[in-house]
Amino acid sequence: MSYSEEGMTYARSGVDIDMKSQAIAALVKQLRFRRTEMPKMIDIPGQFTGLIDFGEVVLTLATDGVGTKLLLASAMDKWDTVGIDCVAMNVNDTICAGAEPIAFVDYLAVDNPNPKQLEQIGIGLNKGCELANCDLVGGEVAVLPEIMKEIDLSGSCLGLVSKDRLIDGSKIKQGDAIIGLPSSGIHSNGLTLARKVLEMGGIPLDEQFSSLNGSIGMELLTPTEIYVRKIISLMAKCNIHGMVNVTGGGLRNFLRLRKGMGAVIDDPLPSQPVFDILSELGGISIEEQYQTFNMGMGFAIILPEDEASKAIDICGNGAKIIGQVVNDYGVSVPTFDIRYDRY
Repeated sequence: MSYSEEGMTYARSGVDIDMKSQAIAALVKQLRFRRTEMPKMIDIPGQFTGLIDFGEVVLTLATDGVGTKLLLASAMDKWDTVGIDCVAMNVNDTICAGAEPIAFVDYLAVDNPNPKQLEQIGIGLNKGCELANCDLVGGEVAVLPEIMKEIDLSGSCLGLVSKDRLIDGSKIKQGDAIIGLPSSGIHSNGLTLARKVLEMGGIPLDEQFSSLNGSIGMELLTPTEIYVRKIISLMAKCNIHGMVNVTGGGLRNFLRLRKGMGAVIDDPLPSQPVFDILSELGGISIEEQYQTFNMGMGFAIILPEDEASKAIDICGNGAKIIGQVVNDYGVSVPTFDIRYDRY
């Protein structure tokens, strides 16, 4: 039974993704300077990471953070996994361009440095880099007592790909298959809505649900899946046309594919129990769910239909064809009669 007749949305919880998109557009339109000499930026809209022309290779540069998942870590006093999330959010963006993550730096902003807390965060950062086969080459801890009330953790990743193996979406065509890879849960997006649903429903973080293996709090802290090693292996054996990291915005991320192309998701991956719990407690509409959460699919691969079976065999672990590319801008899920045409 939902406690909310109207149904919770990301915007009502405090994060308006449409307003965010408008704010980003206002920022980006001011960023007009471009180098004229090498190395210089490769300007391709919609990419998940920045691209830098470095001669025979392309360098990639991505940055992201853990977000309000840190508030859950604070509430549960469990800090040894959020470093994995920090690495994952960056390296999963990096591989979308076909680049291999090679170096990572982290940034920690705190009100008061706590050695034990930072030690635990370091455990996660180290594990994340191990999973991504990526060196952590440096970082920064900023002590900002007049600004910070909690802690913020973010990072940046440097990747590398030979120019002839760059995946920029230009090869995506109508009829390409879309393969979905399962997520490990909520990952590190939509936590503001998830937390608000629990808060307004009076659900404590140690609440047990029969469909979960542990408490709801532990479920929400499950680290983001890192897809690097799987994708690196796949790229060596398949002709990948594009990739999508299903993070903030959910299925709207498919709108970053090749201009003019869209996607029909006619057989979505099954959602994990945590999404069913949150949607029922918050009365969250199916349209809101798929534009806020990953709903069980953390990553997607676009490739020729005749290579789909081979790719699924390589990826294993629940990977399957979820849809196809169409010559119609937008992303739709006919099963639920939902469609998105704005990123």
